[in-house]
Amino acid sequence: MPQIPAFLDSQRPDVPDIVVPRGITHFYLPRRPVRGRLIRLGPLADALLTRHANPRAVTRLAGEALALAAGLATALKFRGSFSLQAKGDGPVPTLLADCTDTGALRGYARANPDKLADTLAKDPDSDAGALLGKGYLAFTVDQGADHDRYQAIVTIEGDTLADMASHYFRTSEQLECEVRLAAAPSPLGWRAGALILEKIAGAGGVDPAMDQTAQDETWRTALALVSTLTGEELLDDRLAPEHLLYRLFHTEGVAIGSFRALSYGCRCSRARLAGILESFSGDDLDHMAADGDITMTCEFCNFDFRFAREDIHGKDQRSPRPK
Repeated sequence: MPQIPAFLDSQRPDVPDIVVPRGITHFYLPRRPVRGRLIRLGPLADALLTRHANPRAVTRLAGEALALAAGLATALKFRGSFSLQAKGDGPVPTLLADCTDTGALRGYARANPDKLADTLAKDPDSDAGALLGKGYLAFTVDQGADHDRYQAIVTIEGDTLADMASHYFRTSEQLECEVRLAAAPSPLGWRAGALILEKIAGAGGVDPAMDQTAQDETWRTALALVSTLTGEELLDDRLAPEHLLYRLFHTEGVAIGSFRALSYGCRCSRARLAGILESFSGDDLDHMAADGDITMTCEFCNFDFRFAREDIHGKDQRSPRPK
């Protein structure tokens, strides 16, 4: 059988076939200006995070980013992907997580080994601020070539990733929002989760008898209740989402909305990477080759794709492909 040309070979590495049916739970406080989302990655967190052999502090940061990206993506109406990206001058200069409109999730953290070793020697549990350093946080919605990309960028402010996200909402969206994030190893593997609480602007769905003072007091009450949430509760597989939300908000009459599924979402393939390679010149490809092969590693699933140099034709070597 003839070998499939690289640009037609859609082969991808074996990846976990994991779907968390209730990965995201929407909820609200009836007739009050409060709504939110509870994000639970469950076993999906371990499948995504253990693709990379990072120190615990970096893995925790990546897990929090995955949970946050999933929670923010589900609040938007779009077709495509939503991404959260942090770029800084710290020991983890790149942090990326993205989620599609169907809930396919992926992400990674890239570290500077020398800087990271120095930072973790001082504090093995370094938080996001220490790991990322100074830089920016970008939120991007990409709906494909037929649509303009939407992107919001803010400076990194705060010690934790939750602080940084809250800073974004305050400065870019003028939205009152509370973000709680957690990621940690458990006997069943890594787990990650988030709770995002929002104050609804305007009077839609709010009790007409509730004036602005009463609405503000309701919001403060919701914040006080969320402050009692522990990381252990947020990550406990045995505590169903609706039970956790009832535990937090039963005095306010919490109501459960819709559920959204989350799944393992790396989208790499040989065909996609071959297309990238063929955008380089022949000389560049020759420099990339080692022992006759070019190796490209997917940053998300940490899988090495190997291409024979002779099978890849650069932009100055290609002949027209048959139609």
